[in-house]
Amino acid sequence: MIVADNETSVDLLYYEAIARTVVRLINEKSDDPLTVGVHGDWGAGKSSVLMMVEESFAKNDRVLCVRFNGWLFQGFEDAKAVLIETIVEELLRSRSTSTKVIDQAKKVLRRVDWMKLARKVGGLAFTAATGIPHPDTLKDLYDAASSLLGKSAEAITQAELQSVAAQAGQYLKEAEPETAPEQMHAFREEFEELLQCADIDRLVVLVDDLDRCLPETAIETLEAIRLFLFVPKAAFVIAADEGMIEYAVRQHFPDLPVAAGPATYARNYLEKLIQVPFRLPSLGYAETRIYVTLLLVLNECGEAADEFQKLVAFARQVLQRPWKGPGLDRNGVMEALGSVPAPVERALDLAYRIAPILTDGARGNPRQVKRFINTMALRLAIAQERGFGDDLNPTVLAKIMLAERFAPEVYDAIARGSAGTGASEELAALEAAVRGDGADTKKTKGEKRSGKADEADSDQPTLPDWPNLEWAKQWAKIDPALAEYDLRPYVFVTRDRRSVFGAVTSLGELDELLAKLSGPPLQVRQATAEVTRLPGSEAEQLFDALRAKVTVAEDFSEQPPGVQGLAAICQHHAFLQPSLIAFLKGLPVSKLGPWVVGGWAGALTTEAAKGEFRTLLSEWAAQDDNKPLQVAAKAAMQMGRRGGTR
Repeated sequence: MIVADNETSVDLLYYEAIARTVVRLINEKSDDPLTVGVHGDWGAGKSSVLMMVEESFAKNDRVLCVRFNGWLFQGFEDAKAVLIETIVEELLRSRSTSTKVIDQAKKVLRRVDWMKLARKVGGLAFTAATGIPHPDTLKDLYDAASSLLGKSAEAITQAELQSVAAQAGQYLKEAEPETAPEQMHAFREEFEELLQCADIDRLVVLVDDLDRCLPETAIETLEAIRLFLFVPKAAFVIAADEGMIEYAVRQHFPDLPVAAGPATYARNYLEKLIQVPFRLPSLGYAETRIYVTLLLVLNECGEAADEFQKLVAFARQVLQRPWKGPGLDRNGVMEALGSVPAPVERALDLAYRIAPILTDGARGNPRQVKRFINTMALRLAIAQERGFGDDLNPTVLAKIMLAERFAPEVYDAIARGSAGTGASEELAALEAAVRGDGADTKKTKGEKRSGKADEADSDQPTLPDWPNLEWAKQWAKIDPALAEYDLRPYVFVTRDRRSVFGAVTSLGELDELLAKLSGPPLQVRQATAEVTRLPGSEAEQLFDALRAKVTVAEDFSEQPPGVQGLAAICQHHAFLQPSLIAFLKGLPVSKLGPWVVGGWAGALTTEAAKGEFRTLLSEWAAQDDNKPLQVAAKAAMQMGRRGGTR
């Protein structure tokens, strides 16, 4: 139903070319330390490129490929130590039978353990005043001591723990006079010897999701990578958004000057660390159109389908030179597949329609495009489960979703205009103006239902007073024209963005009657005949709209506009009388004027409603917060006993 939004080796964007280039660079510089940056915005496909690089080395036992994701360990461990331990553990796993590797790995890990423990022991100084170490500090000490002594944490005695802590403290004192370069040199020597013992041609470390990490974790990981910059045979491929890494550098080193020459210090930090940067380009029109087509076919047919596999192969040929055409053409598809299957035909048609706006709106970001397609597929599936899937045309839904996603103010205008009858007069006028459809789009479905004729035909239809009108004009040119469709199911299925059927929604043809019922008593009485003819569903819509209007009134000392209209509706549609009582009960008692106790005799025609209103009058008469209301309620009750509910 949807395409998983994860890294994938199914290459729909021909990023394999970038992955192969990275692999070739690593192979050509096999003895030299190397750092490669794969840069791109969030969702650009960086993780997929790393997966392709990893697969390229999978069958080469002379290359050890290690995948590291610092985001997974954020908040739990020291990022530097975790990165080093991950690399060493992978070396041990791949060379588990080598005694030399095991011994040297223990030596490197022991150094890491001492460094971790020394860092934790430093935290004891903060609890010296109380003499009670923090529980987290004790746990860290036990864990590190367990690694150093080769015992379980439960088996370590207090004396052993104190001894290890003392040794770690001594380690700190001894390390203080030692310069940072000397420490780095010692670690590199030990690690370089480990690689020699492992007898591999290349160590490739793939660092992913660095731009998801908090600044501290990101910088710790980069600082750990810096330890390997001069270790022969070590290569790092770092996938990250440069902007996020620059932000992390600025946050971690706030005292740095803003710039150094033409570049910022943050940019210089990144450029000194990464020797060869690759930036994934944003998708252009042709690439977006191809990507949308492939996603739609994948969604409908599945990855294993023969037509999908052949279509991907053909798409890769086109993507080699995307500037030569607008994307996949039917002649090429027919030649590659032998025919144009129905799912492919539908995908080609929809991709052609939505790709221009989707390219600009998503800014060429593959994840945004994929999420758009997945959202559309999910909504179609929900509609199918609810029983109105046949009422939806996927092409119409896609067009409306373009407005919802990239011009929400246009979407809101369409939703309001079509909520009552399913047709928007303003949208019909817009389409007539930009498409030149003439009389075919001048008359909306709402006008056809009501029998109203256009007041005047014009060769130049009036454009609606919408925000972002220039975008709307380009959008309206996309096929199909929407004037001939009932848009209510489409607005309903996209309502997760905002409610369009609430009290603030336009009621279409009922708006005129709503205005009358919101007016003075004489205007309300003149609308009685129209209220009587209303079907129950429309009467309920009007009741909800009027109730919402009254509820937000600022002053209840006088009767708000709309109250008379509520009474008129309930008089002729008795099923709403319980809702009227509930509405009255919900009004703020302390702010109510005496008006609220009278004028309901015609509105409350059922015995049940009359009884509930008498109970409400009793409550108003018994309260002490509003004396004028109390007096009016008592008077109304006395009159009610004489002549019934008023």
